[in-house]
Amino acid sequence: MFCFTLNPEVRIATEDGNVQVTLSTESIMSGINSTVNQRTNMAGQNRLELLLFGLNDDQEYGINVFKVREVLTCPELTGIPKQTTALKGLAHIRGETIPVIDLSQAIGGEPVPAADRLGCFLIVSEYNRRVLAFLVRNVDRILPAKWDQVSPPPIETNEKNYLTAVVQHDGGLIEILDVEQVLADLIPVSTDVKTTVVTESFKKNAAQYHILVVDDSSVARTQVKKALENLNIKVTTANDGKAALDMLTQMADKDQRMTEMFLMVISDIEMPQMDGYTLVKKIREDIRLKPLYVMLHSSLSGRFNLAMVKRVGADAFIGKFNPDELAEAVIQRIESVEG
Repeated sequence: MFCFTLNPEVRIATEDGNVQVTLSTESIMSGINSTVNQRTNMAGQNRLELLLFGLNDDQEYGINVFKVREVLTCPELTGIPKQTTALKGLAHIRGETIPVIDLSQAIGGEPVPAADRLGCFLIVSEYNRRVLAFLVRNVDRILPAKWDQVSPPPIETNEKNYLTAVVQHDGGLIEILDVEQVLADLIPVSTDVKTTVVTESFKKNAAQYHILVVDDSSVARTQVKKALENLNIKVTTANDGKAALDMLTQMADKDQRMTEMFLMVISDIEMPQMDGYTLVKKIREDIRLKPLYVMLHSSLSGRFNLAMVKRVGADAFIGKFNPDELAEAVIQRIESVEG
């Protein structure tokens, strides 16, 4: 088995022939601390690193390394009876049973033939609180970039696709896939809010509030919007941090008080042109926008987020996507406002 780690927050064993190396507890803790420092230093600088990979075509794709636990050659998979989708089976990795998704098939391409899987790779990731693995043909390298180098898809592209952003590099385009849309189509998520606090009386009172939702993924925006509308709260959306900042700045230029306009801002972290950390930093630097309550809402997970939230000045962080937890966070904000 070939394996390398991209995220030292987990225990990793690598195997090369008959030689196996397991990181010591001290090494793991050192790696965790180093990762926290590295990522908090990147916060507010609009930077990212992309793991580049290939599927069953000539296109090069990228995924944020912060979402990658590890990369390894595909092991034998345990099949799932009567499974006809891009979910190809289960991999048993370090004591966990992880679903494996053929990413090429999931986005409408040709699937990897079963006979070829052992020569392919798994990108083990965590999205929306799920640990899963994407089956890809090859893994290339890690590319440093800045979020302002990442652009939304060309307007000519069909709206119903899995492309969330592109990066120009070496005369070509690296495509960043909307993995949240892929997963929503493959494993649908409910947006219903089940908490008993949401009574008719609560909804009547909540109608006065307005929330700005910022996310580059159309499926994520829709999920959050539907969950908040279950509370009877008005929602305005923006496709990325720059669009949100421009909207807020224009309102402030018209002498509109931000805290009267919005109960809160709920923002994703990974977005083209301006990421969520930079958006928070820009909001805090503008005296007119500074009083806004900002909650980061992302599928990026791990303890480093707590340090990042504090560093850039966000008020809270919540992982994607649980409608009840999102509702509870909004309810707590309303309670704090109403005292």
